[in-house]
Amino acid sequence: MMRKKKRSSSITVDEDSTLEIPKSKKTKSSGRPTKPSIQDSYPDSVFVQFLKESGVILTPGTTANEIAVDQVIFQKRLQQHLRKSPRFPNTIQEFISALETYIEDPERLRNCLLPCVPSSTSQQDATSGSYQESLVRLLLGIEMLQALVINTLFEKLPEFMFEGVSEDGLNVPRLIINQLKWLDRIVDGKDLSSKLMQMVSVAPVEIQRDIITSLPEILEDSQHGDMAKELNGLLQQNTQLTVPILDALSSLNLSSALLSEVREAVMGTLSAVQLEDLPVVVKFVLHSISASDANEVKVVCDLRKKLELEQCVLPAVLQASQSRLKSKNASRPSSVPSCSSGQDSVALILEVIKSAIRFQKTISEAWLKAIENVDESEDHKVVDLLVLLILHSTNANHSRRGAERVLKVKVRKGLIPESLLQKTFKGHAQVMRGYFPSILALAQGLLRSSDCCVVPFGGHMYKQSFTAFDSYCRQEVVGSLVTHACSGVSGEVDVALELLCELVSQRPAEMSQFTVFVKGILDYMDNLTSQQIRQLFHLLSRLAFGQEQHGGHIQDDMHIVIRKQLSSTVPKYKRIGIIGAVMMVGSMGACRNKPDGSQGGTLPNETHRQVMALLELVRSCSESSPEAAALCFDELANLLQTCKLDPLVLAWIGKSVLEDFQEDFIVDLGPDMSGPFVFPASVMYNLDEDESQGGIAINLLPLMTQDQQHKTDSTQPAGVKKERRVSPLCLSPFFRLLRLCEEVQHQGDLEEIDALLGCPLILTDMEVVEKVESLSKAEREFLCSLLFHTINWLREVVNAFCRQNDPEMKMKVVTRIHNITFLQSLLQTCLAATPGYTPPQANFDGETPEGMIPASLIAPPKKGKKESSGRKRKASASKNSSGDKSQLEGAAEAEESQQDRPEKENEKEKEKDAKSGVSLTSYWPFFRELDVEALSVLQCGLLSRTLLDTELHSKLKEEVQLGPAELLFLLEDMWRKLDFSLASAPAKKAPFLKSKTDRAMGFAHLQQKNAKEIATCCIDLLPTLCTHLENCHNHFQTILSEHQGVVDAPGVDVKEQQLMCSAYQLLLQVLHTTFSWAGFSGLEHRALLKSALGVLASRLKEEETDLTLDQLSRHAFEYLQNFRSTVPSLNTALCLTQLLIVLSQYGGSNHRNYREQITSLSRHFLCQEWVTASGEKERGNKYNEALQTLLGIYLEHTDDVLKAVEEIAGEGVPELMNAAKDANSRSWPTLNRLTFLVYYKSMMAELERAVRKIPPSKQTDNQEVQSEKLLTWNLAVRDFHILLNLVKIFDSRPVLTVCLKYGRLFLESFLKLGMPLLDYSFKKHKEDVQSLLKTFQLSTRQLHHMCGHSKIRQDTGLTNHVPALKKCLEQFVYRVKAMLTLNHCQEAFWLGNLKNRDLKGEEILSQRSQAVDEEEEEESSQLQSEVEGSDSEERNNGQEEVEESDESD
Repeated sequence: MMRKKKRSSSITVDEDSTLEIPKSKKTKSSGRPTKPSIQDSYPDSVFVQFLKESGVILTPGTTANEIAVDQVIFQKRLQQHLRKSPRFPNTIQEFISALETYIEDPERLRNCLLPCVPSSTSQQDATSGSYQESLVRLLLGIEMLQALVINTLFEKLPEFMFEGVSEDGLNVPRLIINQLKWLDRIVDGKDLSSKLMQMVSVAPVEIQRDIITSLPEILEDSQHGDMAKELNGLLQQNTQLTVPILDALSSLNLSSALLSEVREAVMGTLSAVQLEDLPVVVKFVLHSISASDANEVKVVCDLRKKLELEQCVLPAVLQASQSRLKSKNASRPSSVPSCSSGQDSVALILEVIKSAIRFQKTISEAWLKAIENVDESEDHKVVDLLVLLILHSTNANHSRRGAERVLKVKVRKGLIPESLLQKTFKGHAQVMRGYFPSILALAQGLLRSSDCCVVPFGGHMYKQSFTAFDSYCRQEVVGSLVTHACSGVSGEVDVALELLCELVSQRPAEMSQFTVFVKGILDYMDNLTSQQIRQLFHLLSRLAFGQEQHGGHIQDDMHIVIRKQLSSTVPKYKRIGIIGAVMMVGSMGACRNKPDGSQGGTLPNETHRQVMALLELVRSCSESSPEAAALCFDELANLLQTCKLDPLVLAWIGKSVLEDFQEDFIVDLGPDMSGPFVFPASVMYNLDEDESQGGIAINLLPLMTQDQQHKTDSTQPAGVKKERRVSPLCLSPFFRLLRLCEEVQHQGDLEEIDALLGCPLILTDMEVVEKVESLSKAEREFLCSLLFHTINWLREVVNAFCRQNDPEMKMKVVTRIHNITFLQSLLQTCLAATPGYTPPQANFDGETPEGMIPASLIAPPKKGKKESSGRKRKASASKNSSGDKSQLEGAAEAEESQQDRPEKENEKEKEKDAKSGVSLTSYWPFFRELDVEALSVLQCGLLSRTLLDTELHSKLKEEVQLGPAELLFLLEDMWRKLDFSLASAPAKKAPFLKSKTDRAMGFAHLQQKNAKEIATCCIDLLPTLCTHLENCHNHFQTILSEHQGVVDAPGVDVKEQQLMCSAYQLLLQVLHTTFSWAGFSGLEHRALLKSALGVLASRLKEEETDLTLDQLSRHAFEYLQNFRSTVPSLNTALCLTQLLIVLSQYGGSNHRNYREQITSLSRHFLCQEWVTASGEKERGNKYNEALQTLLGIYLEHTDDVLKAVEEIAGEGVPELMNAAKDANSRSWPTLNRLTFLVYYKSMMAELERAVRKIPPSKQTDNQEVQSEKLLTWNLAVRDFHILLNLVKIFDSRPVLTVCLKYGRLFLESFLKLGMPLLDYSFKKHKEDVQSLLKTFQLSTRQLHHMCGHSKIRQDTGLTNHVPALKKCLEQFVYRVKAMLTLNHCQEAFWLGNLKNRDLKGEEILSQRSQAVDEEEEEESSQLQSEVEGSDSEERNNGQEEVEESDESD
């Protein structure tokens, strides 16, 4: 006993002190003592004796102790021996003292800690297990010994703390700790946990980790809470123990409050945790979130904020220097984490997040919400993208769809920019590689999206994957892009080919491995447009024939494909061959950096020879067909614009073009121009009359005559070689190629060919147009073709010289545009007299656009009256007579076509047909495309016609200005270009039935530019457009002021008024299309948007610097609002309103103010009477469509839709009913009998949309909220009743159709949203509910009458709506019954038969109900809340009615 105390006193365990280990102990433990037999050493030892008697034999040395009996029997026997001892309870202390003495020998201690083995002499039954516990474990299982044995073990533990693993691989401290695990019962758990924590406070780190990790297996559940608090405190002090503490805490059974407290503490240490420990911390935080936690989103948000994965990976420069440092000091451990360890840690963190997401649905939803809640682009991190990839990679559909949705929304709003994607790939390529299938799937989805804002991001994902990943991934990327390119969906194909071109230009060596993949697209060329074929051959020829020639192995294949296509007799394949060959010339003949050829060329001689041979081949194969030759010229012209060719190749093209053009199309002017022509020849449109004799002219009429003769005389067999013929089809393409050759060779100077701007054409006198009706069909068609060729020549001349700065040349360009507008007016007259005529082709890179001519233009002229413009055009004998005509169907044209009165003006119309022209809108694919640069002519300003003399020369010679017709011509072309480039989404689904013509026909040059370039060009012209807009405004303001506000006064020039009106509308449409461009919503184009808004804002105020987007949009909005007073037509007013709506979307903060101003403006336009220049009221389909859109805008933007509908239906319509037949409503002048349907349909549609937006009712709503919703429904039902009652006066079929359709939708919304409100409100607001149902009953009864009326009329268009409406009416009956039952008033409900009546309320005799009349008492004092039922045979063709008693409550 004295020895025990002595031992105990030598070991003091405090929180702040270390263990004092006696030297004798160290000597004993470190030395090798002798091993006498146990009986000799301890002859009278209680310990040995009792063990032997109980069944355990202690063995010397390293031999395991033997047990002769079952473990439970041993423990029972030993306990009995101790209890029966005469010295009990002192025997226990003696036993422990003997044990301590025994285990002073390290070998014996190890034996006691290691499992026993069954004795060879023992007779154990078969049921006993082969595994036996250690002696110490057996002693710990005896309750009376447990506390003392534990004390002994803890006293023994310090002796071995610093020894580590022994030679036989055993770690004594770990063995001692393992003895305490999984004990059947712990006598004093609190004391044990206290001893363990004391040991932790003094032990080395390794033993601390072992003890902490074992805590969950040692402690009882009752001790878990206290231990967690202690571990939490320890975690704050020592970050080295983070991992074992969190492991232990994860396994402890803790209350939710304690778990939250621990989690918060852990989150607080997150920023200080070492990188390699971070995965464990993240795992603990995520696994600590239970399904019942209400704040899981907050936890995940906090975790997301503190996870800085960007700092886990060193920059590339540091990585390189660190790797060099490691190679020098390989033996020294580095304190800086290596790049690979950083990547590994990130990978582990993501694996932890992945497992949490996979097994806990709440975690995946919390991550999605956490990412969704980020509102600023700067706040998004790399971890967001990585987590979205994890969510997408899990098998759960909801998380996959959620990841796709969130990514699309974030990309659309510009919150996840390309820079973040690039940073993620750059820093975490190794980690991203594991999610490559998800990256590929997301990129595919984005690229196929119909939302043009997200498509580029999908492209960036493809490019980054190709750059960052291995060869297998690159192969998958290229394969996926090839699949997109072969999909047949136009926008998808465009983007895929563009990406492939980028990859080829940026990484030709890597792409060359997959050349065979790309070549596979050649099999799908039938589905590609001309522009797509250009891109395809561009990238293939870049691979095969580029300077590096990485894909040289497909050169032969390319030559074979091109020769095969060129030799084809099918025009489509010949076109593909020409486009492909020219693209190959561009790649092979591109100018090299280092001159390698002779005589000033940069190409090797062999390459130069191949290029020349290919050009000769294309030329020879295209000579036989004028269309093929023209396409060849156009493609070479495009090539010169987009590619810098070798000087020798360029010189050869330029020389041959100039010589051939002069020989084929130019003749010297002479006195004699007679010949076998269809019409007498005449020199027309000469702008160089001042020059002396010896001028030149374009030989158009003789060429056309020869061409016609050639077609009629072409009787030779196909195999016989014919002499080269010159076709007028090639005139414009040939000149375009010539002009571009001159531009490239002379740096934009066209001095050598400037004579072609003013030179005349050999045509015929245009007086022949007046006699067009008397000509034969062949002559009329010849005249039309002559006009088409002349116009196309002049359009190319404008393209060529539009950028020249010389005032005289500017004058000539404007004059040429006037010539075009005049010739177009003549062409309209000729086309009206030539039904079934197909114009000559002007754009040769697609199919012949015959399908674009509507059938009405091919029919006889009298039937095609609807297509006539309605404008009289008198052809002038003078070549420069001022005739102005628009080729777009403007508002004025539509109005006049609607104002025809066939009954009174039948004779006039017959006379008018001969002189009126068809609209050229349908014929625009047959005109040559104007370049974007030609729009710069708009900067010449606007000159009213009255200031021009007869020769259309300004009285101020030095100032060149446009007339209204020329302005309209340029604006129409500009709007069409913007509509094609900016208004269309890049990836639309392919239509089920393909249209006959390609939408891109006529935009070949425009397609060479991307949308941003077009938008930039338009913004450069914005000041000019604003000037024209202000001129139009001033023009109409002057007319209004001069004629006291009357636009159709006698002195007004109607024709000029129509032109100015159309120009006004087109200017607003151009601005609307520009500002509606989807690209402006992206951050990358924000500067461009600000510059555009700045132009408009600066027109209002002096330009201020550093204005915000909100301020700029507000100033632009105010500027455009000033035009409200002079808009001349409803269509123009609609364009202005829509433009202001688009600008308001960029306003940001002040949405309410914008809404109020738009409401006020649209109401102002609706309350204005619209009159045409000729003095008649506007009418017609286009007017009605514009009115419906404008009314929809008013009702959508007004604060109270229900009040607005009631105002129109309750005030405006009664005014109309009391007015004369052709009169308008006084307060709403646009409302008359012709436009009533427009108003009615808009009001019904907006009313139905408004009730759908009423929030659904809940039982938890307070009384005030219920009253407010009930009031809203009362107003809606009253409006519905007013609108349905109008059918009694306006009972036309379209009105009935609107009623049946929207009546059912309103009823469905009431059943879904209104009836639950009545359920909850009935007791508290009984009278309001009864009043609502009474009003609604009148409406539903009216609907029932409409159903009966539809059946009488047997109108399929009406009866189609009846079954669905009847079903809703019947559902309503039972829903009211359910509401009464819920409120214990079911006795107030009864059913009766409702008679079928027509709209006037008269009974339908053929469907007389067989029910007794007493059940139809409508004079009852009871409130008839509603019954609408089915009139089916099952219900005796009757209508049920429900009535509700006043006493029901």
